[in-house]
Amino acid sequence: MPLRKCLHGVTGGLVLFMCHMCHVCDSDAGEIWEIMPFDEHPGRPARDARPGPRAGSGAQMSARITGMVVQTGVVSADPVMRRRLIGSVDRVAPRLLGARLISCAAPGRVVLRIVEVEAYGGTGEDPGSHAFRRQTPRNASMFGPAGHAYIYFTYGMHWCFNVVVGPVGSASAVLVRAGYVVDGQEVARARRPSAASDLDLARGPARLTKALGIEGDLDGVDLFDPESHLQLHLLGRPWAVAQVTARTGVAGAGAATPWRFAADHPSVSPYRAAQPRRREGQPGG
Repeated sequence: MPLRKCLHGVTGGLVLFMCHMCHVCDSDAGEIWEIMPFDEHPGRPARDARPGPRAGSGAQMSARITGMVVQTGVVSADPVMRRRLIGSVDRVAPRLLGARLISCAAPGRVVLRIVEVEAYGGTGEDPGSHAFRRQTPRNASMFGPAGHAYIYFTYGMHWCFNVVVGPVGSASAVLVRAGYVVDGQEVARARRPSAASDLDLARGPARLTKALGIEGDLDGVDLFDPESHLQLHLLGRPWAVAQVTARTGVAGAGAATPWRFAADHPSVSPYRAAQPRRREGQPGG
């Protein structure tokens, strides 16, 4: 049963929530408590972003809650949170909807809620995946433990961010396609000055990595490490899936696989099917 009672307190700029409306509830891994920034408390105005992790006496707090240790605003994820990423990639991917992705890359902290994802399977399973044929230096992080980042460069200009899921060696990952910035908007706007609005700051995988300052040096980092500059905070109850479609831009044998999952949110990117390659002699060829 979801936990209906809200217990909150402020310590060093952090608010501890345990309530249904904050998506913190019983899960298959047991009770989950989520540490949320002070500026996400209902009714509180957002505060200016600050560079790096939040400091102060509260940042050093440690509390034991249902067998998990909470430190510096992060719920220890070994093995509770990481276990939520073990399973077939198409079942795990929707669990990321509504999760908070936090970047402390210079010059400042940016937090977003994930609103759109795509699942990619492992070797010999998914023709649309980088890992379909074999392991290479580029896709090596996909073969690692769940909860680590897989970041790759595409089209010679953009970085894309993925969350590795499944058992070690399964080479499954979830591409985070879009998010909504909930903290650090000023930093994200400085990185994305061409954004039409805040809803557009992280709408699309390349825009998302730009807004968060994610580049290749973060490939392979543990997203559940409280010392990491890139962290993932899962919800006890993920946001509902509003769209299920084929993956954007995937052609060939994997084109029809319905592994794109999106929430009902205006920051979801528009779906675009892959354009079939034209043979010589065809119109436009």
